Amino acid sequence: MLTSSALKLRNQLAAGEVSSREVTEHYLRRIERFASLGAFVHVEQRALQAAAAADRQFMRGPIGRLHGMPIAFKDLNEVAGMPTTYGSRAVPHLVAARDHPLVARLRAEGVVITGKTQVPEFGLSSYSENLVAAPSRNPMNPQLSSGGSSGGQAAAVAAGLLPLAPGSDGGGSVRIPAAACGLVGLKPALGRVPADVAEGYLDRFGAPKLTVSGPLGRDAKDTALLLDAMLGQDRYLPALQDGPVDALRGLRIGYSTHSPFEPVYQIRLSSDARAAFERGLRLLEHRHHVMPADLRYAPDYPETFATVWTNGLKDVAIGDESLLGTLARDYRRRSRQRSAQVSLGAATRIKQIAADLIAQWSAYDVIATPAMAHTPPPIGYYTRHDADTDYRLQCQYTPYTSMVNVAGCSAITVPVATAADGMPMSIQLISAHANEEKLLILAHQLLAEA
Repeated sequence: MLTSSALKLRNQLAAGEVSSREVTEHYLRRIERFASLGAFVHVEQRALQAAAAADRQFMRGPIGRLHGMPIAFKDLNEVAGMPTTYGSRAVPHLVAARDHPLVARLRAEGVVITGKTQVPEFGLSSYSENLVAAPSRNPMNPQLSSGGSSGGQAAAVAAGLLPLAPGSDGGGSVRIPAAACGLVGLKPALGRVPADVAEGYLDRFGAPKLTVSGPLGRDAKDTALLLDAMLGQDRYLPALQDGPVDALRGLRIGYSTHSPFEPVYQIRLSSDARAAFERGLRLLEHRHHVMPADLRYAPDYPETFATVWTNGLKDVAIGDESLLGTLARDYRRRSRQRSAQVSLGAATRIKQIAADLIAQWSAYDVIATPAMAHTPPPIGYYTRHDADTDYRLQCQYTPYTSMVNVAGCSAITVPVATAADGMPMSIQLISAHANEEKLLILAHQLLAEA
């Protein structure tokens, strides 16, 4: 019998209790049944052939940690033989000739690729809506967003269309949809996943890269399983399986609701978000020392982050700008008008801001913040506005995530409560010391009590 646990499913496959073809057929049927969620933009017709090949390989021995497991990739990752849209009508949707490094890494682990999932245009935003295909909807309430930019991935896992999913996170793009859909979402430290730094650690202006690959899973063990596969080494799952997880006690956890966007935007926690945060802190107090953290953020953070976040848009080859969505069109235009001196200055400044973030957070073992400021917004909440309003609303929904990308460290979002409308609510835990193992153990502890 198929299970909702990816780890148990992996073990069933390895033991020969179920075949990859059976498992893949199961997920393909669910993808078809729940097509109205908009999670998938391309379903791979050769998936059953790949599953049959995985079954034949099983007779000679598994080839990887996820052998025979169905998986999908964001439509920002090139998968050989499949089209890539990048969520935009303004670029040609070419069939990829080769795999993105992350895809190649997981293909080496024996995955069966079932397709591509919905993203925002160029992965820019915290919602997965674009002009290419239907929006990705939240399985808990299809009128609401599943988040972004890994929104299709999160919706697919939450709806049982995938057992687990690799995402990418440039400003919260793993943690936001994980929180929206009641999953565990981990943003590793920059460089932890080798595929992320295949072309170096810096962008062309010298700023540290913001985007890293990270796993989404139903629980901490599933998330650790996928992270190990992304790394190509058994590192995190053994920490949850082999040692007494309850042995991790006495951490100094500093909490704060301050956001680096406060200098320009009004940041308010909804009653549901505040209640979830307080409940998460109470659960942490069972084993750890929880205390307020007096954190102060640079007043120029919002402008500096926005500059670095959008600099890459100037390099995107666009034939007809009228085919771009409002947010991408306006911010690309601004990036192209920006002088190299301004971009270089922002790159220098963001490294200084990163150092200050790490210095403040390092006074504690872990920093706790709310995950999101309110429950997921409705479909169309952002796109009916101009670019600046759209961006402001995103920052007000996700005021605590991008600073982790700037710092280059690791963070995890963990569901700890249910809002009045039935939607899941999460807490965010940050490790300035880039200790993903510690974050996964904390997530496991929280889920055991939540």
